[in-house]
Amino acid sequence: MAHANPSDAELKQLLTDATTIAMVGASSNPDKASYGIMQKLQSVGYRVIPVNPRETEILGERSYPSLADVPEHIDVVDVFRRAEDTPGIADEAVKIGAKTLWLQTGIVSEDAAARAVEGGLTVVMDACIGATHSLLLVPRKT
Repeated sequence: MAHANPSDAELKQLLTDATTIAMVGASSNPDKASYGIMQKLQSVGYRVIPVNPRETEILGERSYPSLADVPEHIDVVDVFRRAEDTPGIADEAVKIGAKTLWLQTGIVSEDAAARAVEGGLTVVMDACIGATHSLLLVPRKT
């Protein structure tokens, strides 16, 4: 059975409750979508931790080579990687105890979704976390 994203009410609650987002595939290149989305999420009060082995720091945050290397709890794993890379990321997200696996616009992997759901995570696919936040008018973090 194909994965269905949570309802708007569930997404709003998920984004309201979350405080820390790990962004897998974050980039220090201002022309990349991940850079703009990271900026937007920071501006509304989320702690955004970049995960990219080729980066050392992005937008003032230390970048980590993998989710396992991040030394704090992560609520949402937001993924800017190709669909074929996501099943392994889903496994890592389960292993670190994240609550949600979020695959950005254009990224769909039923395999990753199944692995994450089996591990107890909420899964969102093919949706921009920044646009969803704006669309649902999620309250600003303080």
